[in-house]
Amino acid sequence: MIHDVIRASIKGEAVPLELIRDQSLTISDNLMALVSQGFALVTPASRGIGLASAQQLLTQTQLPVVATARRNCDEVRDRILSCKTLSSDAEKRLRMFEVDVKHESTISSMTDTIRKEYPETPLRLALTVPGILHVDKSPSQVDAASALESFQVNALGPLLLMKHLSQLLPTRSASAFEPTSASGSNRNNSLNLPSHAIYAMMAARVGSVSDNSSGGWYSYRASKASVFQLAKSFDLYLRSRSGQKALAVALHPGTVRTDFTKEFWKGRDMLEPLDSAERLLRFLVEMPPDIKSGRGRCWDWKGNEVYP
Repeated sequence: MIHDVIRASIKGEAVPLELIRDQSLTISDNLMALVSQGFALVTPASRGIGLASAQQLLTQTQLPVVATARRNCDEVRDRILSCKTLSSDAEKRLRMFEVDVKHESTISSMTDTIRKEYPETPLRLALTVPGILHVDKSPSQVDAASALESFQVNALGPLLLMKHLSQLLPTRSASAFEPTSASGSNRNNSLNLPSHAIYAMMAARVGSVSDNSSGGWYSYRASKASVFQLAKSFDLYLRSRSGQKALAVALHPGTVRTDFTKEFWKGRDMLEPLDSAERLLRFLVEMPPDIKSGRGRCWDWKGNEVYP
């Protein structure tokens, strides 16, 4: 298989000549193909929107997909691959890493390994979705330890991921990705990937100051508000470093039926994780990289802007 040649050549392993001949490709051809298509990353991908996003990317693109979990990576891998609509090569395209955003060393270890396994291959589409919810509806309910964890996961987590993953995004001088199309014989490639890279951070509508009309949820609101600022600042950085080769945005996924929101299911219209993930991905790949397009801002699953 082509992916066997790519993987072996990247790792410096010997590649059987007959395998190359069978595929009518040289090692350099395969490396060039991998560089031109890039790779996708979802962190974490253990449940909810992260899990659904990894499945969508494996189903609707031919990109290698890097996914993370804090623990039990083998179980998460099996969960991701349990999706019935996955293509036959999905297992070979999926790479798992154990990452806990509260421990920066796990993030740096992942990026170091990615750079070794995918040398010179840019990050094409990143979804960073760490999140934790400690409910404090009144000031008296604020717990210091819980609030600190909220900021570690919801604010510092995306910041540290940005720090280490930014080096993997294309620069101004990098070649543009080859755009992909859903047309043709490859039915799985149903996301029309653009020629630029996309870096998305998961925010939340409750992190919007202008949208806050009910109060409460102090630590969650405050920590998620930071993602609006991170996305804006990071996108300004990318405009200088990458030009139109990469952009950053924040996302609001809607109220999704996951364990994260289980306490609030009753009486609400809920989105299923796969539905939310698909809508967000389709919105992302349609966003152009010019300054007036909406880059650096926060958008919901309907394509409506969520103001800070």
